[in-house]
Amino acid sequence: MEQITLYYREGSSDKVYQASIEPKDGGFVVAFAYGRRGTTLQTGTKTQAPVSYDAAKAIYDKLIREKTAKGYTPGVDGTPYEHTDKQASGILPQLLNAIDEDDLAALLDDRQHVMQEKHDGRRLILQKTGNTVTGINKLGLGTGFPAIVAEEFRVANADFIVDGEIVGEEYHAFDLLELDGDDLRGRTYQERYLHLMNLLASFTHLHIELVESAYLPRQKQELFDRLKIRNREGVVFKRSDAVYTTGRPNSGGPQLKFKFVETASFIVIKVNGKRSVSLMVFDGDRVVPVGNVTIPPNHEIPTVGAVIEARYLYAYRGGSIFQPVYLSVRDDIRAEECQIDQLKYKPEPKEVAA
Repeated sequence: MEQITLYYREGSSDKVYQASIEPKDGGFVVAFAYGRRGTTLQTGTKTQAPVSYDAAKAIYDKLIREKTAKGYTPGVDGTPYEHTDKQASGILPQLLNAIDEDDLAALLDDRQHVMQEKHDGRRLILQKTGNTVTGINKLGLGTGFPAIVAEEFRVANADFIVDGEIVGEEYHAFDLLELDGDDLRGRTYQERYLHLMNLLASFTHLHIELVESAYLPRQKQELFDRLKIRNREGVVFKRSDAVYTTGRPNSGGPQLKFKFVETASFIVIKVNGKRSVSLMVFDGDRVVPVGNVTIPPNHEIPTVGAVIEARYLYAYRGGSIFQPVYLSVRDDIRAEECQIDQLKYKPEPKEVAA
């Protein structure tokens, strides 16, 4: 396998780009990963099907020439990535519905619900079979992830499917779906979490973390306050007696999330000047423009049709999102999921009685 890591630094921009030639099905593919150094990189391939080595080498060399012409230079450090083709795995995650602030008090006080931090990363299921560790995104498709995480999981003397979230090079594990051929999805969350604790305690790791859980009302309130003060993304509540059910319920459900900040997924409909893109969401089948967002200089400008994640203060009804901040491209979210009901609106002013 041939691989190179390139770096670009200028001002606040600190980007990394990796390219490699990898064998597959008797031929070769050209894989790549890019993004800000130390973050979870976007991955992809320049070859939709395996090609000859000479053809792959020509694509690889052309890619390197294009990047070096833009100011990228070789380096010796970086974050190697496990590349996984985006094929259907047949493994899907359990997805959470959002709750409002009005629902918080009851959940904080309910001893049936365990509370955990909602990390500001990407959902990532990892399947270990023998010495192979495969990444699976929230759509059930194969996805790339930091090689250091795979290396640490390979040490475990077990086969398993673990659910969690990747933030940079740190994997935050919160559920265990299978262990040595035993399907745990039909067991309670409390049982699955205990098995996960025992699994992670059985081997040494620096980049894998068990997500902290709070059970008692006082513990949950303390964790909630601590996370909010630290400007974290939010919290999740999980019924300790619930089984693992794939997909998202129409409403409610045994796993719920509450965000301290508002984020949503949008579709890019136009690339503007000065590193800005125009965004839209769907209202059913109707297209609703929701304004523009600036792309920071340390991010590549997303293409038209891409799904992106952005933070915002609030949305105006019939108008745009206010103070949007670009976060990342989301290749694990389908365009049809970018619906207007994601948005949180500025409260309407109350009428004053005469």
